[in-house]
Amino acid sequence: MEMNAETVRRSLATEAVHAGREDLARLGLHAPPLDLSTTYPSYDSRAEAARIDEFATTGARPEGPPVYSRLDNPTTARFENALARLEGTESAVAFASGMAALTATLLARASMGLRHVVAVRPLYGCSDHLLGSGLLGTEVTWVDPERLVEGIAEAIRPDTGLVMVESPANPTLAELDLRAAARACGEVPLLVDNTFATPVLQRPVESGARFVLHSATKYLGGHGDVLGGVVACDEAFARTLRQVRFATGGVLHPLAGYLLLRGLSTLPVRVRAASATARELVRRLAADPRVERVHYPSIGGAMVAFETVGDPHAVIGAVRLITPAVSLGSVDTLIQHPASISHRIVAEGDRHASGVGDRLLRMSVGLEDVDDLWADLDQALGTAADRAPGELVSSGGAGSRTSAARPAARTTAGS
Repeated sequence: MEMNAETVRRSLATEAVHAGREDLARLGLHAPPLDLSTTYPSYDSRAEAARIDEFATTGARPEGPPVYSRLDNPTTARFENALARLEGTESAVAFASGMAALTATLLARASMGLRHVVAVRPLYGCSDHLLGSGLLGTEVTWVDPERLVEGIAEAIRPDTGLVMVESPANPTLAELDLRAAARACGEVPLLVDNTFATPVLQRPVESGARFVLHSATKYLGGHGDVLGGVVACDEAFARTLRQVRFATGGVLHPLAGYLLLRGLSTLPVRVRAASATARELVRRLAADPRVERVHYPSIGGAMVAFETVGDPHAVIGAVRLITPAVSLGSVDTLIQHPASISHRIVAEGDRHASGVGDRLLRMSVGLEDVDDLWADLDQALGTAADRAPGELVSSGGAGSRTSAARPAARTTAGS
């Protein structure tokens, strides 16, 4: 019997290379085709009407050409199939951005009369804002991570549509017990933002999560040149998401789908190589008196957060090899100040309460040589230590010490 995904369990590295591409050799192709069509011709309008009615009723992918690109696209479908395989779900539905993917998820649950969300901070700043702003007519109850199980159980109501967590969290890299969270949810779906970990480090469905969210812009793409989002889930929920995507138009462009599928093929190699460099930088940062504390998750990964003794803005202004920019997951190393950028939209008190202090820097480690990265960090930290602390985003927040030197930093795994 011919080996295929249904009969042989393959390693993640193998799946990353081959998922979504199994039919290429039979088609006489080596690279996946890129289908840029926005519409698909048909001389049988009765059949087209029947297929549109079927999609409107079920949300299932149409058989044959997709009629119109808001229903489906063969290139993005390959990416969706591959990501579902990597996350261990039945299906996945891709969107124009990670926020479009979260928006569609919230709308899909709200369409069932389930407008209440239970969430745990910290989350990505825009996710926090979307939940708390009420822009989509949703209501959120925030749960203290120190009372994760009891807090979730107590917060769930008859109209609760989902429980949302991010682990490791953006930007503090705090980790949650996903199995415990899933048990506390009962029948309510647990949504896990797995952007930082990727399926290389964890597959949340194996811990009981129902929905897995990615900003595909980050590690899945991996090169800082594509914007996208995706939800991995069961096929039943995927059908609802496809209907929301069709109605709202938040589709992933096929060129983005092509680039994301290509990105998946090197995902395990990139994550593991960058993680090894990150671990060494964590070791050096933790021993440096110019660093107050280092945050690094127990599952590893390429994301590092650290709190400076001196002015964090001086570090941002002094790096030369490292790129001072928002986003993460690229082949090059990026650093940013969350209180100024990625989490600026979160109220100051909520930022501080969830550990996002004014001296916290978030670094996405890339594929450069570790000694070159350290040389850049070393000179940037020296610049910060030489300067007066300066005016921070706000005073008196977490990590607001102003001394120029101190004993070696503390590393907090999963903090």
